Amino acid sequence: MLRIAFAGTPEFAVPALQALADSPHTLIGVLTQPDRPAGRGRELKASPVKRLATQLGLPVSQPVGLRSAAERTLLEHGDCDLLVVVAYGLLLPPAVLGLPRLGCLNIHASLLPRWRGAAPIQRALLAGDADTGVSIMQMDAGLDTGPLLAQRRMAVAEDTDAGQLQRELATLGAGLLLETIAALEAGRVRAEPQPGDGVTYASKIDKREARIDWRRSASDIARQVRAFNPWPVAETLWRDERLRIWRAQPLPPARAAAAGAAGVPGEVLGLDGEALQVACGEGVLAVQQLQLAGRRTLAAADFVRGQALHGARFD
Repeated sequence: MLRIAFAGTPEFAVPALQALADSPHTLIGVLTQPDRPAGRGRELKASPVKRLATQLGLPVSQPVGLRSAAERTLLEHGDCDLLVVVAYGLLLPPAVLGLPRLGCLNIHASLLPRWRGAAPIQRALLAGDADTGVSIMQMDAGLDTGPLLAQRRMAVAEDTDAGQLQRELATLGAGLLLETIAALEAGRVRAEPQPGDGVTYASKIDKREARIDWRRSASDIARQVRAFNPWPVAETLWRDERLRIWRAQPLPPARAAAAGAAGVPGEVLGLDGEALQVACGEGVLAVQQLQLAGRRTLAAADFVRGQALHGARFD
């Protein structure tokens, strides 16, 4: 059995940490990002990984960097066989990469080399990828460039949002991690260099990307809504108020034509069942769930109840 250290921060990393805690391996401690201000009161909040590590009774280290020996104490003195890294949030310097006997493994939420970088789940949804998956990689000094130990693929459902896909990939990655560690320990796995073709980069999400441009196609906007749920949430203006759109889907072409797809982009075409139909640059978007700033989230039918829709539009 191995002595394993873990480095991770967000909710995506929690299933992997729990899987290691439930395994026969020994967890010697956890690295996670320092507590950050959160909420309206801006009180310091522990990361999801820190909360789980504390429940498990594991030593927790929260350095702001890993360049000094003091910041690397957990790894320097923990007789560490392997470091598992999942969305930690810090690049590992060469001094860290060489410390564990078996190196450092990373779970990445894409089929590398596609979507290297910070936001692979959101970028896959924005691009309309039909499938995605997880990669277990031996870390090197580059950005998600290390050789691959294992990958597992899954289909992306048409209505899956980023929050749902994150949970599915986190569970998939945790299971694949245990399989890979077992194979690594037994000498049954060989690292393979990533292909040179098909490299794409998943840049960090900018909140400004959440603003909807109704001149785009309904399919593009629907992908934007899914990719930015639960953060930063696609948004527009409704009668000069900021409006978040949580759920939406493009109408099939025949229904879009019947609804009046030739409307001005952003024009509200009416309510059909539980969806508010909005004209786009191409096609019609059926908006199902939305939220005015500072209000609760509502189904479209409840949102427009009592409101005149004639001449209404999203800007």
